[in-house]
Amino acid sequence: MKLIIFVLIPLILSIGIAPAISFGEVIDSPRKQMQNGIDAKDVVCKSGFTLMIRNSGNAACMFPTTAEKLENRGWGVIEKEFSSDSVVETMLTVDEAQSIAEEAYIFGYPLVLMDITSEIMTNVSEPGREAAPINQFAVLPEFPTPEFTLVVAPNADTLYNAAWLDLSDEPIVLHVPDTDGRYYLQPMLDAYTNVFASPGKRTTGTEANDFAITGPSWDGTLPDGVTELKSPTEMVWILGRTQTNGVEDYDAVNKIQYDYSLTPLISFGKPYTLPQNESVDPTIDMVTAPVEKIDQLDASTFFNRMAILMKANPPALDDANMIVKFEKIGLIPGQEFDSSSLDPEIINAIESGASAARQKIESNIPNIGTITNGWQFSIDVGSYGTDYLFRSTIALIGLGANLSIDAIYPIRYDDSDGNALNGVNKYMIHFPEGQTPPVNGFWSLTMYNMDQFFIENPIDRYTIGDRSELVYNDDGSLDIYIQHEAPDGNESNWLPAPADDFNVMMRLYWPSQETIDGTWEIPELQKIPKD
Repeated sequence: MKLIIFVLIPLILSIGIAPAISFGEVIDSPRKQMQNGIDAKDVVCKSGFTLMIRNSGNAACMFPTTAEKLENRGWGVIEKEFSSDSVVETMLTVDEAQSIAEEAYIFGYPLVLMDITSEIMTNVSEPGREAAPINQFAVLPEFPTPEFTLVVAPNADTLYNAAWLDLSDEPIVLHVPDTDGRYYLQPMLDAYTNVFASPGKRTTGTEANDFAITGPSWDGTLPDGVTELKSPTEMVWILGRTQTNGVEDYDAVNKIQYDYSLTPLISFGKPYTLPQNESVDPTIDMVTAPVEKIDQLDASTFFNRMAILMKANPPALDDANMIVKFEKIGLIPGQEFDSSSLDPEIINAIESGASAARQKIESNIPNIGTITNGWQFSIDVGSYGTDYLFRSTIALIGLGANLSIDAIYPIRYDDSDGNALNGVNKYMIHFPEGQTPPVNGFWSLTMYNMDQFFIENPIDRYTIGDRSELVYNDDGSLDIYIQHEAPDGNESNWLPAPADDFNVMMRLYWPSQETIDGTWEIPELQKIPKD
């Protein structure tokens, strides 16, 4: 069975049917087009796109929000009036529909997951520990517990301050206080989970500062002393982290956390009171974890949400070919996705494609990055380009991941024999003298269940690292024990494990160059022989 999609293409009477070009396809110079009898001003774009011409002479058909971003940056809009339309038929097979739906789901997974997470974390009337209204900070003054399931793979090395921004009205100004040399970072993720800015000790130092986060179409003047951070999307997630050296460090860190602030640009420099008693949507499920909620969406609901989100959060220019491909199944940025009018076989194919995509993302987890001594990690997290499967996989297992230059996250799922890590066994990591992780910040090792959340244990220890009260061996080496029962005489170096399967993640904050280039290697995780 085949589906016929009808696309309206305007006609220009003066030249007959002008050739249509795809979104993002660059045309030759007007001189060459004139030689071929076609003027750049007579090029026709597919319905729903805007024709742009560059001052260099090139032209392209672009999605309107992208065109708006590029206007006045060397590109200009060509306005036309048309008197009639023609119809072009495009044939779509069942196999093609399934393949495109699979690609579209993988492409849009981080976008929809971000939106679901934002929906939960902003659906409150006032700021709290784990959630806050839009454009306000939630401050988590203590380390997460096993009950915390809003964000996968939380840490117990830093205290969080998190905010979801909507930049559609105006920029938001982030103020950071002087942290007196303490390590912190305020990474900013766009709607597709790319980190577009990361103010903090590594990049901007630890003195007080003000940053204006501006949306993709904003073009204005900022007050003196305010640094602009341009977001490619209207949706932004700030997932701030401030170094915390154990429970006894809470008071000092809490003071810094509550000094971070967000202010609309129009109110910056003036007395400003946060909005009170924001409305709450009682229909939103506030219990189910976002990664579970997204799995519950059927293909039509998923793609409709994705399409609407892409209006305020336009894809990057490098995504052009994908956006054109998605149009073949009726998935167009800014327009509702309605599959009810499609042939039943095509609807089933789209659903199958979405299901296959979910499986592909999950099955890709073992393939991401490189493996060194059994540890799996990547040094290109946080900025994904067109590697959509990698981007989705990281969103699934570690939404909110930092740029690799800020942090590297080696993870371990199995032992040296290739068997899953399990609490029936005992394990150890041995660091020779002087070979603990080389970092400019700090390092840790964290225990997770197979859903990437903390696990209850008798000593409430979820992580262990260089700020723990570790006991070194006489020769200067260090052993860390990973097991269900406490190791006799080595409790200070014990990371408690559950009785069943688990995984462990190492965090290397502000890794040194030898960590990034592989000069230093993470030691093997050894299974301790049973007595």
